[in-house]
Amino acid sequence: MFLLDKLFGRIKGAAPAAVAAGDSSGLAPVRAPAAPATGAAAPGTQIRHDQALIATLMQDHVALLDIHSAITAALDGGRLDVVQRRLEEFRIALMDHLLKENVRLYVYLEHFLRPDAVSHQLMREFRHEMDGIGRVVVDFLDKYKELGRHSELAGAFRKDLAAIGQALVSRIRREEDILYPMYLPAA
Repeated sequence: MFLLDKLFGRIKGAAPAAVAAGDSSGLAPVRAPAAPATGAAAPGTQIRHDQALIATLMQDHVALLDIHSAITAALDGGRLDVVQRRLEEFRIALMDHLLKENVRLYVYLEHFLRPDAVSHQLMREFRHEMDGIGRVVVDFLDKYKELGRHSELAGAFRKDLAAIGQALVSRIRREEDILYPMYLPAA
């Protein structure tokens, strides 16, 4: 839970409360993930399978990649002020996505896949890997949150942004090809 704690401000480097509450900066407020629950609950939980969850998570992936592309375009245009705003937008979108995955996907799969040791272990490896990737992305966002005021960071930022983009694309591909197909309705 380190990653969620860091993203939601329980650890140093937290986002300001105004951002979390959706201030007037033009950024979307953080939304609590509301899900229409359908079907049987995963064994040992009250978490029900949501037919729309995977489509929602995949839409999040598109949005995250779009924001990354917008950051790259703003950087190419020398608009570090826009880059800085888009980085905060990326942080908020990532928080929303990770919260959905952690609460609605992984908790469900943790219980649903327990009888299948191989799939259960694979899912746990995905979750552990995401914690590591998440820490790297949060550190990246923290490192460059003042980029608009420190143009000397632009060269290092470009390299780090490319690496984050490659990791994001690889992770999204693996989630959509391997992890998300494991999310099936409970019997």
